[in-house]
Amino acid sequence: TSNKMEKVTFGKDGSIPGYECGPKTAPGIIVLQEWWGITDNIKRQAQHLGGYRCLIPDLYKGKLGVNVEEAHHLMENLDWPAAKDEICEAAKYLKDTGSPAVGAIGFCMGGALTLIGAQHSDDIVCAAPFYGTPDPSICQTEKITKPVQAHFGEEDAMAGFSDPAAAAKLGENLKAAGNTEAEIFMYPGVGHAFMNDMPGPFADFEARKETMGLPPYNEEQAKLAWERVLTFFDKHLKTSG
Repeated sequence: TSNKMEKVTFGKDGSIPGYECGPKTAPGIIVLQEWWGITDNIKRQAQHLGGYRCLIPDLYKGKLGVNVEEAHHLMENLDWPAAKDEICEAAKYLKDTGSPAVGAIGFCMGGALTLIGAQHSDDIVCAAPFYGTPDPSICQTEKITKPVQAHFGEEDAMAGFSDPAAAAKLGENLKAAGNTEAEIFMYPGVGHAFMNDMPGPFADFEARKETMGLPPYNEEQAKLAWERVLTFFDKHLKTSG
């Protein structure tokens, strides 16, 4: 099926690796990874976006964080300005090869990167970040006027990055930008990474809770978020192309 993941390369010299699924002529969505890298979870997220063409840029170039320490190390060592450029290249690639319009979605680290893409890529028309906000040195969210639909868990404890205060700050900044198409959704009873229906890299959700303090998967909240996000992309990508 067209929802099968294929390895691709893109960019000016074809050196950026990634994974793609969906019909080439459909509107494109860049799907941005968590700090773990390109896991089964992030591929599953892309496959949730049926009817779209999804591209997951492999910002870690094949590396995976198999535990919190490694993932933290990979994220700390990420060249954020280079990642920003790769997201811009990803959007350009999707448009140049058949997608009429391009949006972005991302989770955790990818949530921050989604907002970076929205600010810095002219090809990205809308953004749906999940539980992640960018460092103001690389992205000034108070300048983003494109449609943004952001999602955060009320139990998220990652201070300054994705906790309720960070979510509120993002809302204030988008309002300051005069953004009339900005929505911040808060989800009760769930925390960081609440969209992951697989506990990986942990054995189960109990182990994930023990290590990271995250509440277990709540299907009802995740389903609600997927419904909202698909409605958002349908509105902004299927009409603007």
